Amino acid sequence: MKNNKSVIDKLTALWALNESGLGGFLHVFKTPFTGIIVGGIAILLISLIAYYAENKWKAIFKALLIVLIIKMAVSPYSPFGAYVAVSFQALFGALLFTKFSWKGVTLIVLGMVTFLESALQKILILTIVYGTELWDAINIYGAYVQRKMDFVSETSTVSILVTTYLLVYGICGILAGLFIRSMIKIISNKEQVDFYLEPDNIEPEKNTPKASFKFKVIWIWFLTVTSIVLAFTFFGGDLFGWKMGVYIMLRSFLILLLWYLIIGPFLLKVVQKYLSNKKSQYKDDITNAMDLFPYFRQIISYSWKETKHLKGYSRFKHFMANSISNCIHFKTPSE
Repeated sequence: MKNNKSVIDKLTALWALNESGLGGFLHVFKTPFTGIIVGGIAILLISLIAYYAENKWKAIFKALLIVLIIKMAVSPYSPFGAYVAVSFQALFGALLFTKFSWKGVTLIVLGMVTFLESALQKILILTIVYGTELWDAINIYGAYVQRKMDFVSETSTVSILVTTYLLVYGICGILAGLFIRSMIKIISNKEQVDFYLEPDNIEPEKNTPKASFKFKVIWIWFLTVTSIVLAFTFFGGDLFGWKMGVYIMLRSFLILLLWYLIIGPFLLKVVQKYLSNKKSQYKDDITNAMDLFPYFRQIISYSWKETKHLKGYSRFKHFMANSISNCIHFKTPSE
């Protein structure tokens, strides 16, 4: 079972489904914690690929290329940062599993480091776009609130927020590592029974309209800049003022313009060119993975309904285990 190519191929297809944003696991969970859920599922599937593969580095790297090529095909406008995050999860996981056993603290380290990388990437982007003035504005708001609440001493609001943010992500990463370890045990101990679905039960793909990524970026930029300008204008005192707010607005606008019109597209083209060169090498694997998408959507939906008698964490755990187990043991009508 440890070198089961069929299982690894299906885990790769599941990973691609999770990353491509076509539904998958997130179809069930309508939560604001998309990044944490997608990242958690990704490292779970990477860990399972490592568990079943004999050559862990080769298996994970091949799966990563297939996932990125599918992501490029299905979500061509995904930002460059999304490719970086996926690649970091896979390569760091491959490095860990090559050097250490999947048992012990390896999974906890994988979860914690990959989650913290995701959090730090967001903080770094905010700092690059808005500069240290963003953190100054947050401190101004924090100081104003503390004065209104008659706090004796003013504490740096940014320090509290960033520390809390990183702490939450770090704890979520540790919990994800512990959860993954329990999932691997449950899935590996399940009876290896072939799972079938009637072709008539497969629903056609539905394209749900989504707001443009660039449109979302514009709105986030507008709200953030407005907040900074208001902080400097009304609460900044002599040190800041509306002129500083206007400077931040122009500076951040130029940086975003430079990134989305020049740097981002250039880096994305470099990645896409590399992946396009690999596409022919993995043509059959990519086709097989994408052919499994509609089946896996149905299996995930079926597994969710199958666990409706359970509640809370117990349902989530069994839903995840059943979904993955059913998917990796699924047999298509042609098999």
